[in-house]
Amino acid sequence: MNEENKIGYYAIIPSTVLFNEKIKANEKLLYAVITVLSNKEGYCYASNAYLGKLLNAQPHTISKWVSHLKELGFLCLDIIKNDKGEIIQRRIYPNDTPYTINRTYPYSIDGTEGMSQKGQYNNIIDNNINKEKIDRLFNYIIDKEKEIPKEFINVDFNEINIALKRFDMLYPKPILEIMSEENLESVKNITYIIALMVKNKLFHLSNKITRDKLIHIYNYCRDREKQNEGTKKRIENFISYFYKSIENELTKASKEPSFFMPNNDEIEI
Repeated sequence: MNEENKIGYYAIIPSTVLFNEKIKANEKLLYAVITVLSNKEGYCYASNAYLGKLLNAQPHTISKWVSHLKELGFLCLDIIKNDKGEIIQRRIYPNDTPYTINRTYPYSIDGTEGMSQKGQYNNIIDNNINKEKIDRLFNYIIDKEKEIPKEFINVDFNEINIALKRFDMLYPKPILEIMSEENLESVKNITYIIALMVKNKLFHLSNKITRDKLIHIYNYCRDREKQNEGTKKRIENFISYFYKSIENELTKASKEPSFFMPNNDEIEI
C-alpha cells in the first residue's frame, strides 16, 4: 500500500493564504499539505521529493514553491545539522500570523513513517526534541522579559511539555520571531497560565477546558481589563486575574455558569 494511502487527513487553507494574489494555486495546495504534515510536531520534515510525489511535481519545482512561500513569510525553515556541520534534516514551519493564535487542527495523522528519513536521525534529534521545543519558547520569552518569570520556576519540563502540547501551544522560535507583538503577548500570557496550571497541580482538570475556551477566556479578560481601566474595578495584575478565571473554570461544578470572572480581592497566587 502506498504511504499516502495509509494516512487519512484533510487540509484547511486559511483565508490569508487562499485569497493572497501573490501565491500561486499550486503553492496554496503545498501550504495546505505542509500544515497537515506539521500537525504532530508543529513542523514538517518531508523532503522535496516526498512533497513532489504527493503533488505530482518535480522536487526542484517544490523547492521553488517553498522558497516563494518562505519569501512571503508563510513558511519558516529550520536546518538541522550534525556535529560535523552536515545537514541531516530540514524542518518547515507553516505560518500565518493572524491565524497562528487561533488555529486548531480538526484532522489527525495516524502514521508518519516514510514521510522523510526521520528514522535515521532518531538518536540525534528525537531524544531532545521536547526539551528543545520548550527551551526555544521559554528562552525566547525570558529574552524578551530579561528575567525568569516566576511562573517558570520549579516547573517540570516534561509536565509543561505535555501541557503545552495539550493546548497546541508549542510554538518554535522562527514562528515567535515573526508574530505580531499582540499575538506574541497572547502566547506569552497563555503560556504563563498553562505553567501555573502545572505548578499548582490543576492540569489533571484540563479536560474541562478546550484550547478555544482558553483563548476565549483570555480575550474576555483582556476586554474586561480595557473596560475597567481607570476605574475602581481596574485589574491590578492581569496574569493573576486571568489565572483565577481559568482556575474558576477548571474547579467549578458542572451546574454553574460557563465561567465567571473574579473580583480583584479574590485573586491570590
